[in-house]
Amino acid sequence: MIHSCASAECSKATESTLKCPLCLKQGQIQYFCNQACFKNGWKIHKAVHAKDGDMEGSYNPFPNFAYTGELRPAYPLSVRREVPESITLPDYALDGVPVSEIKNNRMNKINLVTEPEDLAKLKNVCRLAREVLDAAAAAIKPGVTTDEIDEIVHNETIKREAYPSPLNYFNFPKSVCTSVNEVICHGIPDRRPLQDGDIVNLDVTLYKDGFHADLNETYYVGEKAKTNKELVNLVETTREALAEAIRLVKPGMPFRQIGTVIENYVTERGCETVRSYTGHGINTLFHTEPTIPHYARNKAVGVAKPGVVFTIEPMLTLGTHRDVVWPDNWTAVTADGGPSAQFEHTLLVTEDGVEILTGRTEASPGGAIPRL
Repeated sequence: MIHSCASAECSKATESTLKCPLCLKQGQIQYFCNQACFKNGWKIHKAVHAKDGDMEGSYNPFPNFAYTGELRPAYPLSVRREVPESITLPDYALDGVPVSEIKNNRMNKINLVTEPEDLAKLKNVCRLAREVLDAAAAAIKPGVTTDEIDEIVHNETIKREAYPSPLNYFNFPKSVCTSVNEVICHGIPDRRPLQDGDIVNLDVTLYKDGFHADLNETYYVGEKAKTNKELVNLVETTREALAEAIRLVKPGMPFRQIGTVIENYVTERGCETVRSYTGHGINTLFHTEPTIPHYARNKAVGVAKPGVVFTIEPMLTLGTHRDVVWPDNWTAVTADGGPSAQFEHTLLVTEDGVEILTGRTEASPGGAIPRL
């Protein structure tokens, strides 16, 4: 049977039966290609082990890191979730390297989706991605861990015979990004229970029939967050900023205009827009051209044309727009520890405007609430 090597330095497909002995003692199974992979990957792999034999406990793997806010990672991480052999994999699923994406992006090429058969596949995976996000969002409440949300996203994705695009993308260890409070993006699901008063962003991406679909929303956890005037302003301004930007989209629109509209809208409402992370093209590739900055006076290249598929995903803060990355090399947090919110849709440029492919339904959890 073929497995993925559990070493973050490798992640290649392997038929090896070499298992981590500590994982076995704790009821987990993780495979490695050989002793060299086990040794080289140990520094990262050991984070999945319960510390001091306490299977129920959790710990901070980076105790000496200068955290900017109150949030801390809660390890050990759960083991990598399995993907059935029947699921079609993107090219990075086994080794973590999106080769086709890297090659395409060297040419700064914008690929169009115009064939009816391809458009049908794209719209279908976007519909399924919305279903998965809604299933995960319905589980949000105080006491639920982000790892439990990851399990829901993974299982709901597999149920739809799709692949969770974040899983092993540049060795990301989970099937969804869960960004809590001061986390701007790319939060790794772990054992921390959500708390009344938190906000959490769920960033879901599916791959099916050769196409990716990407969307995210920020949700209030419990009722306490909904009584926080500044927090509500942040979340609702972010939601509205995305809608304002989408209204711009039509053939001939310069991509750089999106950032100008977003920044003008949010600064009037006391928010800052993050500059380190952008929207992106998406189609048969997870991240590709065009690049969509969410701030004014940017240098984005290109104009919208029918068949271009891309995301707009503004990330806003109440304080500085600057970010810091945790030692896990993924979790991006605000430099001042203040909260951050984000919303995202996958969009298709049409002949006369734009189609939101990942739009909410009447049954979608969450949604806008009045400002206080």
